[in-house]
Amino acid sequence: MHSLVTSAPDRLRERLRTLPFGQLLHTCAGLRDSSRRSVEESATVMAMRSTARRALACEQEAAELEAQLNTLLRRLAPQLLDQLGIGPVVAGQVITSWSHHGRVRSEAAFAKLGGVAPIEASSGTLTRHRLNRSGDRQLNRALHTIVLVRMRQDPATKDYVQRRLAAGKSICEIKRCLKRYIARQLFRQLQALPATG
Repeated sequence: MHSLVTSAPDRLRERLRTLPFGQLLHTCAGLRDSSRRSVEESATVMAMRSTARRALACEQEAAELEAQLNTLLRRLAPQLLDQLGIGPVVAGQVITSWSHHGRVRSEAAFAKLGGVAPIEASSGTLTRHRLNRSGDRQLNRALHTIVLVRMRQDPATKDYVQRRLAAGKSICEIKRCLKRYIARQLFRQLQALPATG
């Protein structure tokens, strides 16, 4: 949409370029062609209108699917959705990656699956660890989302971050530790789910 607005004829561009994205979509979806417009303007209006309508339809479909996913997850694992930073999409990804009882044998294996098991990266007298870049990247992304939300909204996590920063740890190392902690917490909750057969 932004590319179409940027390359639109001047009159159309001036009208649309300052609109926030949501309003831009609705405005472009309602654009009408006119015989007074040039061929270039008419083609641009058609492209904008069809792109905006497609984007709005996708937004509506995504909202419907998220509501359905929320309903399914409330039946399967309501305790996941009750935690800060875990919405339907994140919870769905965590459950999908975990799959079923017995697939992941331990919390360390679940952390390794999510790419949050620490790898030693020490040199000389410096002892440190770094994130493991392997594993299920979508699970890692879900864990990262949880960490970011908690770092912004959870007082206990904010206190932890401040303590670790004062101890000389970097933000990357702090996020690694938080991801590992959350992976442990999630694994225990997933193991407590009733087995389905």
